[in-house]
Amino acid sequence: MQDDPADAIPAPISPAAQRALDEAEARRQAAPPLTQPPELGGPKGLDPIRYGDWERKGLAVDF
Repeated sequence: MQDDPADAIPAPISPAAQRALDEAEARRQAAPPLTQPPELGGPKGLDPIRYGDWERKGLAVDF
């Protein structure tokens, strides 16, 4: 029986790695939120690229 990787004890993070993580989080917090303009003539509902198939006139296209 193999050990479950989820049960493994994580390795300690070096101080340099922790500083890098803290700096990255500070940059994410300071960055303005990303906003997209509304799509004109696009599909209604949730974003089909993220949530499933494009559907037009009963035909679904999965890409």
